[in-house]
Amino acid sequence: MGVGASFFQKRRLTNGGINGIIIWFGNDENIAGRAGTQPGSKNIHFRKTNATMKKTLQQKLRERKYHQPNAFLYWLYYLLSKVFILRKYRPHIRIENDINECKGPCFLIWNHLSRLDHSYLIEAAYPRKINIVAGYAEFFRSHLHAVFRLNQCLPKKIFTVDIPGMKAMQSIINQGGVVAFSPEGMSSIYGTNQPVVPGSGHYLKHYGIPVYYMEMRGQYLTNTKVCLDERIGATYATMKLLFSPEDLKKMSDREIEDRLNETFRHDDYLWGREQHIRWTKMENSCERLSDICFRCPKCGSDFTMTAKGDTIRCEKCGNGARLNTYYEFEKLGPDDVVPVSPSEWVRNERREIIREIREDENYSFGVNVGFGFQPPYRYVKDKTKTTVPCGQGFITFDHRGIHFTGVKFSEDFSFELSYENVYSLVIERATDVFGLYVNGDWYEFYPEQPVTGKLLLITEEMHRLHYNIWKNFPWESGLYEGLALPEKKAVH
Repeated sequence: MGVGASFFQKRRLTNGGINGIIIWFGNDENIAGRAGTQPGSKNIHFRKTNATMKKTLQQKLRERKYHQPNAFLYWLYYLLSKVFILRKYRPHIRIENDINECKGPCFLIWNHLSRLDHSYLIEAAYPRKINIVAGYAEFFRSHLHAVFRLNQCLPKKIFTVDIPGMKAMQSIINQGGVVAFSPEGMSSIYGTNQPVVPGSGHYLKHYGIPVYYMEMRGQYLTNTKVCLDERIGATYATMKLLFSPEDLKKMSDREIEDRLNETFRHDDYLWGREQHIRWTKMENSCERLSDICFRCPKCGSDFTMTAKGDTIRCEKCGNGARLNTYYEFEKLGPDDVVPVSPSEWVRNERREIIREIREDENYSFGVNVGFGFQPPYRYVKDKTKTTVPCGQGFITFDHRGIHFTGVKFSEDFSFELSYENVYSLVIERATDVFGLYVNGDWYEFYPEQPVTGKLLLITEEMHRLHYNIWKNFPWESGLYEGLALPEKKAVH
């Protein structure tokens, strides 16, 4: 759950009272178009009739009014979360500054390590009621939409501007409530934090209300983004006041974002190794790890790593390791070359991708994909997806942007996206699929090969080469040593 958007520039929204945000409206009604039949999907037929046609789920969500949670339902949510979710993860929750002492509106932010973070937020804040911001696509999943509505969760499109989402957040602030969101945009992919979304500093400064922070530790290791199996070790969470109104008033937007990034700085694998916590249910700890650890550290081959059970191994040279019950790699052989952790593995891959795309002006990488969309009149029942299949095609990432050509419901379908607007790919659930917003509409892509990890790095580093709005951390400057990183460079 996270906020995730390119929030702000200094313009004014006169209808709605939100100042300082980009004026941009997506086209959420486009999905109510024609549909045919695709392999693996049900027969779906939509036909636009007139202005009084039945409202789509997307329209209903956009028009929904939000309030602070109902007291009884919130207590029930708190109780069920405490008993059936939180207790088994051996939580250690500490309160340095109690959010209940704040009598007016405030923000509760956190470093987003896993899909289970909401339970820690509720536990630490109770009895103060909070409205949690969740990814827009999650509101159309059949097993979640009712829960989200009852708990007054707020939808926000990730890594794109979303006026209805921003209005929903403002409405809770106007009611004197607590908006809980992650400035990183989405939960951690590699067990590390990622830079906060550009504009986060302006957003917090604009409202000038207290900002509380939940420092999470260990939550990623309970439920990684590559394998959703839940593991038991020990987890920690600490609530503290990060910014007072006086702090925000005297700090610049940039200073606020710098402090957010420094505060969020964390690697769950490194933390787990330092704490030497033993984890149970590790039989599948490496399952699908090759989605992100795609390049062999020994022979340098891409997509030759096979990850099964607790082992990852290169099919080409035999290099590999086993992930033990302390989340530590153990080499399979004395001459094997293995980074200290999966997060360090990805960091090394990023360094190589940076060099490759900056040394090759014709760099291009593409893959065949199936893709899905959000149906306008029914919720998505497949718990592994946020969409239903609607077509297939070929997606390419090069210096000019992201290009897709394919077929949607038996008709030609294509789009092009600029890295100016796309900082990264959206990983809603797990690393076997990725998502993009195209003209405001959500699409999910299912690659034929396990390439999502490489596409993530290409997208992020192409953006940084050509636009660099979503900057990497200052402490990662060594990745770009000897390679120019311009403030901004237009691509034509």
